[in-house]
Amino acid sequence: MACIVVGDTIPDGTLLYADEAHQILNVSVHSLAAAKQVILCGVPGAFTPTCSSLKHVPGFIEKAEELKSKGISEIIVISGNTQLANFPLLATNFGVSVAVNDPYVMRAWGKSYPENKHVKFLSDSSGAYVKTLGLELDVSDRGFGIRSQRFALLLDDLKVKVANVESGGQFKVSSAEDMLKAL
Repeated sequence: MACIVVGDTIPDGTLLYADEAHQILNVSVHSLAAAKQVILCGVPGAFTPTCSSLKHVPGFIEKAEELKSKGISEIIVISGNTQLANFPLLATNFGVSVAVNDPYVMRAWGKSYPENKHVKFLSDSSGAYVKTLGLELDVSDRGFGIRSQRFALLLDDLKVKVANVESGGQFKVSSAEDMLKAL
């Protein structure tokens, strides 16, 4: 699919999360974004330097209150890795670190930010949803398979209003500050 662009309606899809009892639950993208303003933030991997240390995800946590004051209802971070599609059992075994973007890892990543009160960490563990958006990133040459590109989408009642998609592994246009400027 071609990359999603401003004006498109975001397709529905299923994302995963691990609840407090470590049960894997599904959530529909449309159920999270319908009739709301939502930021959907994609990252190549949990705990990676750019996503964790260089302010991509921490920026959304730090700016969550300001974003909410400007009408944002949900801030959702997703990470996907199509390598899981080749190893389906990894997505159901707690504590397996090889599947860096499974729901358990995303839960642990979210918990690593004790100050977080607003950002949801969800998994696209098969990479199917990111592929539907046309936002996959092939880093197979570095041994990481197909991941999500780094991006931030501003959605208004399922319509893409802003599509800030990074080139390669860069971090120049998809920050919380970029989203604030767009609002």
